[in-house]
Amino acid sequence: MASSNRDIQMGSAWLQRKINLRPQHRGVHLVTDEILKPIPELCQFSVGLFHVQILHTSASLALNESWDPDVRDDMEMMLNKIVPEGMPYRHSCEGPDDMPAHVKACFLGSSLTIPITDGKLNLGTWQGIWLCEHRNHAGSRKVLVTLNGCMRDSSRSPISPVSPMASTSS
Repeated sequence: MASSNRDIQMGSAWLQRKINLRPQHRGVHLVTDEILKPIPELCQFSVGLFHVQILHTSASLALNESWDPDVRDDMEMMLNKIVPEGMPYRHSCEGPDDMPAHVKACFLGSSLTIPITDGKLNLGTWQGIWLCEHRNHAGSRKVLVTLNGCMRDSSRSPISPVSPMASTSS
């Protein structure tokens, strides 16, 4: 459905913030809350996109299981089977875990884009943001979060026919 002039008049907004994640041991860690806590402005967006980019080449981000921690342990096990240490990697000056970390980061990716709906990330029931730490002794990791979307109009309810949310449902 096409946007109405009322949607355009509400305007779009941008927000960008760099966040330091606490150091983690090697493995897969649920960090959704740690990323969202320093972004209280999220609740002001009625509709938009939440983009998060990790600023490192030996860790990655993924969107996956948020309930059962066994899934994260199993993922770490599988990543280590798929990309083992001890191969004859040419890049080895930063230790035996560095080149496998780069490969795992390429496989999983460095960014996620998640829809924003009514001031919240529009995630599936069991989805959460994972920090996949591929180094044995990594420090804190930095992520860059960028939000873009339409701001809420507090004078209108989210289900009002003139709300931007009204044009996104079907």
